[in-house]
Amino acid sequence: MTDLLPADDRLIVALDVPNALEGLKLAERLGDAVSFYKIGLGMLTGGGLALANELKSEHGKRIFLDMKLFDIGATVEAAVRGLAQFDLDFLTVHGDPHVVRAAKEGAAGKDLKILAVTILTSLDRADLDAALIRPGQIADLVTERAARAFEAGADGVIASPREAAMIRALPQAAGKLIVTPGVRPAGAALGDQKRVETPATALAAGADHLVIGRPVWAAPDPVAATQAILREIAAV
Repeated sequence: MTDLLPADDRLIVALDVPNALEGLKLAERLGDAVSFYKIGLGMLTGGGLALANELKSEHGKRIFLDMKLFDIGATVEAAVRGLAQFDLDFLTVHGDPHVVRAAKEGAAGKDLKILAVTILTSLDRADLDAALIRPGQIADLVTERAARAFEAGADGVIASPREAAMIRALPQAAGKLIVTPGVRPAGAALGDQKRVETPATALAAGADHLVIGRPVWAAPDPVAATQAILREIAAV
C-alpha cells in the first residue's frame, strides 16, 4: 500500500503483552508505523528491560519505561540511576514530591524524562475513597498533584485526557509534558479504563503524547488499527 501514514511520536503504543518475544513480534509487525513504545511493569519479569534496550539500540525506537516507582527517596534515586544508564526516554514515578525529587537526582546528567503519575486513569472517586484519599473531585486532586510534581522538578505528568486542559493551564506546566493514557479511538471498547477520551479530544485538551495499548495489540489487524489512530491524530 502506498497510503500508509508514517509514525508520529505523539502516539506511544503500550506493549502490554506477556513477554519480550511477543512485544518484539508486535513491534516488528508494526514496523515504521510506530516510533515510540511503552513497556510497563507487567512485562518486567518477561524480559521488558531487554526488549527496551533492543528496540532502542537496534530498531531506533523511543522508549517509555512505565515503572511507577514509589519508595523512600534514597531507594528511588538508586533505582532511577540504574535505569538511566539504558538511555531510555521516559520513566514514570509516583507524583509525590519526595519521589519526584529523588528521581530527578537519579536521572541527573541523562536525557531521561521523569514523568509523575497523578491519579491512575483506572480509578474513580469510589476507588479513592476505599484507599482513604482525601475528599474532592478527581480533576481537582489531579491538578493539584500535577502542580506539586512540577514544582518538585518533574519533566511531565501522566494524567487522564479529561484533566489535561486543567493541567496545561497551570503556570507550572509551561514547557512540561502531558502524557495521557486512557485514550481510546472512536468506537473502541473501554477495557479497564474509566476516564477516557478519543485521540483528537486528548490532543485538543493539551496532551503531548497518547498512550494506546489494547486497541492496537488486541486488534485483528494491529497495522490497520494503528493507521486508523494515526489518521485521527493527523486530523487534529
